[in-house]
Amino acid sequence: MATAIERFDERARRTFESLGRTVVYVGELRRHPVYTRFLHWMVALFFFLALFSGFGIYLPWLFRWFTPIFGGGPLARALHPWFGIFFVFFFGLQILNWLKPMMWTPADTNWMRNLRGIVSGKEKLEPPDTGFFNAGQKLQFWEIVIGCIVFLITGIILWAGARTFGSSLVAISYVLHDVSAIVMLGGIFVHIYLSTIGEPGTFQAMTRGAVSEPWAWTFHPAWYREVTGLDPRESYEKAREETDRAATQSPSESKLKSK
Repeated sequence: MATAIERFDERARRTFESLGRTVVYVGELRRHPVYTRFLHWMVALFFFLALFSGFGIYLPWLFRWFTPIFGGGPLARALHPWFGIFFVFFFGLQILNWLKPMMWTPADTNWMRNLRGIVSGKEKLEPPDTGFFNAGQKLQFWEIVIGCIVFLITGIILWAGARTFGSSLVAISYVLHDVSAIVMLGGIFVHIYLSTIGEPGTFQAMTRGAVSEPWAWTFHPAWYREVTGLDPRESYEKAREETDRAATQSPSESKLKSK
């Protein structure tokens, strides 16, 4: 029986699918629906708006050139907490959207054990039980969940000020707020690298909503097996054999086959 969260998420998915579309070409798999992509980009938008306006407020001697983007220092200060609220709001919806697939499993523990081989590139495919999300993605997700909680609590304290919560609590909140922002920013840099250069083909999952089959069997083998019914290792070996065969063909053979 579906929970209230699952019913809400399903209604949201259906609503957004009626407003947008996900085109999947031959050799591709559907990865993220319209609703998921919308939440992802809203979270990204308000995170960076909050980040840039916050830099201009808390480090004006270094980032004062950010504040004119928001209409000056006073307006940036007024907008910053609202950017933070919208960031937390949309990420809250993303938590509901991804709560089930982000739960830790034995496959994630196995992924962590193989982390050195994965990072070094010695392993061409990720562990065969790696599902829709791997352990690294889940760790970052829960880091952002914790960061959102810290942002929300400390942000409310800073917004209300020392008259409401006292100067000591405000001073502590400043430190926690800034540390959380730095940690989250570091994670975002890693996320951007992996979604572009580190794992080519990942970025289109959040733009078009589809990924290539080679991407799926390389980075998420268990998910590939689940949606296609095919063995990821066999698909990889077959594709490699075809690539090697094509590379060893003479130009004349290639022309004959093309005819």
